[in-house]
Amino acid sequence: MEHAVAATPAWAVLAYLVSGVLFILSLRGLSSPESSQAGNRNGMIGMLIAVGTTLALHPTGLPLIIGAIAIGGGIGWVIAQRIQMTAMPELVAGFHSLVGMAAVLVGCAAYLNPVAFGITDAAGAILGVSRVEMGLGVAIGAITFSGSIIAFLKLSGRMSGSPILLPGRHVLNLGVLAGILILTGIFATDSGAAAGQGPLLWIILGLSFLIGVTLIIPIGGADMPVVISMLNSYSGWAAAAMGFTLQNTAMIITGALVGSSGAILSYIMCKAMNRSFISVIAGGFGAEADAGGPKASGPAKSYKAGSAGDAAFIMQNAESVIIVPGYGMAVSQAQHALREMGDLLKKEGVSVKYAIHPVAGRMPGHMNVLLAEANVPYDEVFELEDINSEFGQCDVAFVIGANDVTNPLAKTDKTSPIYGMPILDVEKAKTVLFVKRSMGGVGYAGVDNPVFYADNTMMLLADAKKMVENIVKGLNGGGH
Repeated sequence: MEHAVAATPAWAVLAYLVSGVLFILSLRGLSSPESSQAGNRNGMIGMLIAVGTTLALHPTGLPLIIGAIAIGGGIGWVIAQRIQMTAMPELVAGFHSLVGMAAVLVGCAAYLNPVAFGITDAAGAILGVSRVEMGLGVAIGAITFSGSIIAFLKLSGRMSGSPILLPGRHVLNLGVLAGILILTGIFATDSGAAAGQGPLLWIILGLSFLIGVTLIIPIGGADMPVVISMLNSYSGWAAAAMGFTLQNTAMIITGALVGSSGAILSYIMCKAMNRSFISVIAGGFGAEADAGGPKASGPAKSYKAGSAGDAAFIMQNAESVIIVPGYGMAVSQAQHALREMGDLLKKEGVSVKYAIHPVAGRMPGHMNVLLAEANVPYDEVFELEDINSEFGQCDVAFVIGANDVTNPLAKTDKTSPIYGMPILDVEKAKTVLFVKRSMGGVGYAGVDNPVFYADNTMMLLADAKKMVENIVKGLNGGGH
């Protein structure tokens, strides 16, 4: 049977090529806050061209396809309108699961009805290369689906963020992975079997769903941002594999771009988090038997509490202030009040900078987006490696809702689930103003922060937005 790709019209190939170029430009644009909006536009235009081209090539069943797009697009629109930025990490994990399941469904449909996909030989058996694509696509898709569901449950609080350590998990994971690869090899060489018959693909599917769960369950809250990036890569490779099955150039290009960029981002994040990339792929990295979960509080520790007026007085008399935003700022939507506070301090002649941890907010770029939303100047926002050396010389480190990314236990406590993760060295500032809702909670990784109890720290216990708004009132009350 002739391969459908060979019959693809030249105009469609050109359209898919244009889409691929726009996707590349989109990824490049998203690498910088200044160009992120243009990057998003390029991505949307590229996807519109790809979808339009595919619909034009396959007009059969167009009403059903358009109806499905309308339903899915409508659901996506409603979710996008309602979702809070604080819920973005779990939303991304949830969407990854849908990409994985789509790959699984396409693979299963192709297996059950290969003639409709044009992947059979003269005898009606599925082509060997198509079996390889199908087996890998279904396996990667199933791993992406079940792993993303676990990540979603952990990030949304529906499952404990603490590592759940299964006995012999590494042996289990290696055994299941080996089984998937061996069975996929057997499935790929079983070219004489009739289409849709035999249990091999279904066994591969079941094992893949299983390993997706066992890979992600042992990973604790502090490492979940890397997991999101890793699952993003998996979803891309699953889509690329199904692109071969569907003989769709756009899916192959897009899936490869997502898969490779996700893998690169995972590697970059592993370096930023001081984690092993191989351990990420293996699952359960950084997890020890006693890792995760709130630590025993022990005897009550003393800390210095302050008010918004105290904070306003200290900062307006400082020469330099470094603001460290975290998840607590995102939860309270305090970014606009924070920008106003920074503007007032700058009018007073205070140097104001923003320090961003690579995974602040449980997802890369989360804080940058929120600060950009509040029109914080890009040249005042610095990544960890560019600003960490300045904390020792600054007068005030103003930490708003960030715990794990400022916790020095990451450098000293080998039993901590965040051990080895680079942190923002806020404790080196002359004064640390730490905004936190209460002393009762701990960070996402479940670890108390010794900075709370340091001599140079003043705790500002309140909702982050209300505290910053009161600080702004204090600065205005001082004649500004």
